[in-house]
Amino acid sequence: MKLIDLKSAKGSRRKAKEVGRGRASGHGKTCCRGNNGQGQRSGGGKRPGFEGGQTPLYRRLPKFQTNERPNRRSWTIVNLRDLERLSACKEITPQVLVEKGIIDGINDGVRVLGEGELKFQVVIKAHYFTQTAKDKIESSGGKWEVIGVKSKL
Repeated sequence: MKLIDLKSAKGSRRKAKEVGRGRASGHGKTCCRGNNGQGQRSGGGKRPGFEGGQTPLYRRLPKFQTNERPNRRSWTIVNLRDLERLSACKEITPQVLVEKGIIDGINDGVRVLGEGELKFQVVIKAHYFTQTAKDKIESSGGKWEVIGVKSKL
C-alpha cells in the first residue's frame, strides 16, 4: 500500500461553495446572504446571546447571589432503618457510625430520622432527633441522648 492509494470515504468531502460568480451559478448577486441587513455585510455577525436588540435573557433574570446563607448547617442524615446493621452495639455514637461506614462524616452534626423500625434495645447519641425517631426508639426499649452541637458563628 502506498500513500497515493489512500482516499477519503465517498461523500466525506464536499467542494467549497463558489459564490459571486454570476447569476447562472445560482450563487450570484447577493452570494447566498439574502437582501440587506446586518447578516449581508462583511465582518458582520451577532455576539452569542444577542436577541435583536431586545433585552437579553441574562439581563431579564434576577441575579442570585452564590453565598446567601454562609452559616447554614450541613447535617448528616441517618434513618432508623440504617441502624439495623448495628444490632450488636449497645451504644451508637456518631463515631461508631463513621467507623462502621454508615455515614461518611459527621459534618455539623448527625440528625436521626424516624424512617424504618428499630427492633433492638440501644442507646443512641446524636445531635438531633425527630419526634417519630424518639417515639420509635423508646417503643423498642432503647434510649436517646442529644449531644451538644458546635456553634458555627
